Amino acid sequence: MSGAADSQVPKQHGPGFEDTIKDFWASRPRRPIAGRKVAGVAAAIGNRYGIDPVVVRVALVAATIFGGAGLVVYLLGWLFFPEERDEVSAFEGMINQGRSSTSTGFAVLLCILLIPGSGWAFSGGWFDNGFGAGGFAGLALFAAALYLLHRQRGHLNRPAAAVRTPDPYDPANPHTAAFAMTDNGTDTVHTSTATAGETDRPNPPGAWDPLGAAPLSWDLPDPDPAPLPPPPPPPAPRPKSKIGVAAFGVALLVAGVGTALGVTGEEWFSPQHIIGLALAVLGVGMVAGSFAGGGRGLIGLAIPLSIAGMVLTAVPFDNFRGGVGDLNATPRTAAELQPVYQHAAGDIDLDLTQLPVAVPVDVTVRNGAGNSKVTVPENADVTFNCQTRAGNVECLGHESNGVGSPPVTGVDNGADGVGGAKINLRVENTAGEVEVRRG
Repeated sequence: MSGAADSQVPKQHGPGFEDTIKDFWASRPRRPIAGRKVAGVAAAIGNRYGIDPVVVRVALVAATIFGGAGLVVYLLGWLFFPEERDEVSAFEGMINQGRSSTSTGFAVLLCILLIPGSGWAFSGGWFDNGFGAGGFAGLALFAAALYLLHRQRGHLNRPAAAVRTPDPYDPANPHTAAFAMTDNGTDTVHTSTATAGETDRPNPPGAWDPLGAAPLSWDLPDPDPAPLPPPPPPPAPRPKSKIGVAAFGVALLVAGVGTALGVTGEEWFSPQHIIGLALAVLGVGMVAGSFAGGGRGLIGLAIPLSIAGMVLTAVPFDNFRGGVGDLNATPRTAAELQPVYQHAAGDIDLDLTQLPVAVPVDVTVRNGAGNSKVTVPENADVTFNCQTRAGNVECLGHESNGVGSPPVTGVDNGADGVGGAKINLRVENTAGEVEVRRG
């Protein structure tokens, strides 16, 4: 019997996806007045779910730089998270759903800013591949993070329901007067609760108004002042968390191991990748510290590391090798020809016209800061790839200029067509002019 009875007990399940979304909207974060930096979106999320708002700000800034989704999320929060003193959000106030301290004009401006912000985020942003993958991924990660936060911590710090103030001029909301008066010599009472179609009602016989005198002649004693409430107790200090120290130690260990592997010849462990691994450890520490109350000191280490990582990723430091000064080379045999001609700073002038026709040429020219010029034979069949990060490129009649221009590539077989010496040429400059010509 007991087994049959047990089998009839329904299983308890957590709220479904739709219920979680509805509850999130009903109890969504409210932007505070105190503690905000701009609009209070990060502070609203942090206060609502009991995490450090600084971590939310760091995540928004990182998502803005890498992909652009952070800007879109912030504008959406500004529009749809109500301020703590308001009845509804800025967007709802714009469509007359309630009272909002954000003006209608500013809400319209936020909606307009969403259009170029979304276009920039979903078309590449900074440090993206041009297809908007970072923007879509960042927005999906933020949505998933908010959903999981609400599933796990939605019961914390639930905002009180906003009480809508009745409009005193709305006929549907009658209001009462502060006192009642009688006409002198009659028993008719006038009140402000009379609605359309009602008339003044007479007092029943024998009724007596003890305050029937004119209100200005009343002489009543002042009430005693209400006692002041006791001051609130000071907040209890947070217990010190060891998460920050632990994350810092693990980040140092990971960076040390990565550096050792890079020194031993593992090509993947470049400075950029080592910094990325250390930042990943610090990020996990900051997220864990936001829940446990600690790890804020990691932000001071993560910010300079992030800047260093971006600089190392954007600037090709591999080109800044090979010495300083001008480099002039005219190889005449295959033995004299080097596969790579490289300088950190200075001009490079490479003349390939003295090589025998039968010698196949595969050469790379790299220059950090300076001009690079390569001269090829008149009838050589040249396959070229020329690029400079900042400067002009003139490569066998093909040109480009500016900052961050794509490489100039192509094949030029000379005036006589196919049949000359075979040359495969790559020229890479960080800053300076690139010139490839025949001579």
